Amino acid sequence: MKILDRYIIKSFTITFTSVFVILFFIFVLQGIWLFISELAGKDLDFFTVIKFLSFYAPTIVPLVLPLSVVLASIMTFGSFAENYEFAAMKSSGISLQRAMRMLSLFIVGLSIVSFVFANNVIPKAQYKFLNLRKTIVQQRPAMAIAEGQFNPIGPAINIKVEKKSGDNGRYLENVTMHIKNVNAGLGANTVIKAKNGVLRSDENSNSLQLELLDGNYYENIIPKKYEERNKHPFAKSSFKKYILNIDLTKLDENSGDNSDITSEKMLTLSELNYTIDSLQTNLNKDIVSFSENALQRNDYVFQLNRIQDIDKENKIDDLLSIFTNKDKQKILEMAKSNTSSTEFSIQNSQTDLEYKKKNLNSHWVVVHEKFIIAFSCLLMFFIGAPLGAIIRKGGIGLPIVFAIIIFISFHFMNTFGKKLAEENTIPIVLGMWISSIILTPLAIFLTYRATNDIGIMINFDWLIDPIKKLFSRFSKN
Repeated sequence: MKILDRYIIKSFTITFTSVFVILFFIFVLQGIWLFISELAGKDLDFFTVIKFLSFYAPTIVPLVLPLSVVLASIMTFGSFAENYEFAAMKSSGISLQRAMRMLSLFIVGLSIVSFVFANNVIPKAQYKFLNLRKTIVQQRPAMAIAEGQFNPIGPAINIKVEKKSGDNGRYLENVTMHIKNVNAGLGANTVIKAKNGVLRSDENSNSLQLELLDGNYYENIIPKKYEERNKHPFAKSSFKKYILNIDLTKLDENSGDNSDITSEKMLTLSELNYTIDSLQTNLNKDIVSFSENALQRNDYVFQLNRIQDIDKENKIDDLLSIFTNKDKQKILEMAKSNTSSTEFSIQNSQTDLEYKKKNLNSHWVVVHEKFIIAFSCLLMFFIGAPLGAIIRKGGIGLPIVFAIIIFISFHFMNTFGKKLAEENTIPIVLGMWISSIILTPLAIFLTYRATNDIGIMINFDWLIDPIKKLFSRFSKN
């Protein structure tokens, strides 16, 4: 390796390391803010808090790494251009392509390392992070519930406790619970109030048992007819003891982290391929099974014994005319019941199939994310390096502005495409790679103009000159 290559790599590495450490620290602080409700006031020792943050830290690398690469690239190459170091290289016959050659190989190596990190380290960190949270809740059941505020547990339950006491705060006073009927979508359908409560848990169980004492139970009754809902009917009862089991795995659904901890995020690439193959096979079997059951269910007319007595050679325009009025009534009732049953089955099967399809999509999303992390390093470098050479500004002023704009655009498009892909609105490949598809031409454009020393300004004379000539002819006439 020549002296110039070592100098460029050293300058970039120092800048990249400094930027990465600073941004990593900022994102870790954001993680503390996200999980402050689980860490503050829980009587956790310092070692447990450090383990908590250590297992969370690897999950933010996919966010920090692309931003660090683009910012370090702009700062490094902008500093070279600002200090006329590129001018000295060109006067010595060294082009920008030659100056970027070894650093490009360094970025390729960084991309490979990031892929290995995303495929091996992040899944293990996710697994340990989830198990640590579950262990903390099992050892300290009251950690799941903070005093004086409503605590969401899963998508349907909110609980508020005025005061906690006893070992690890397991004894509760003045408990209020709102349980929402998710399918109805009409807000809190059940309200439970109790004077006292007790939390119990087992280290070998994934559930948390809440025993409520001396309370009342209020439930909104949802009539089948819409016009009767204005009457607001409800049921009320009292109880001496009411036991509720809370699934601890649902605590992660309200962590506040956009990248919720799910099972597929804990798998490596080989494990994901095996799981995807199994999920796809099961989905195909369910689709075939549903279609066959639907056909068999709608074959009820041909199962009637009276149909066997019909002469096949006789053409009958009205099939019901061969039955008595009593049989007609039975057939119509049977048809009505079968139609309602089929409609209900279709709705349930559609919901089940949509859920399984989304689950399959979420696994594919994780597969693509592992490759996107690696490709984003290359993409951000070939955007940041030529942009820094063009704007000729180093330091932390203008480069930060450009880096934040580029990264926000990349992250927004990536998140938007990911959501559409998970919902099966667009193909998985398009949704996950839409940000790369849009920004790759920008990287090629900037690299071409920087290596040819053209600058970022684009000449539109080829488009404007014909328009000027056309207007000049009209003005003369």
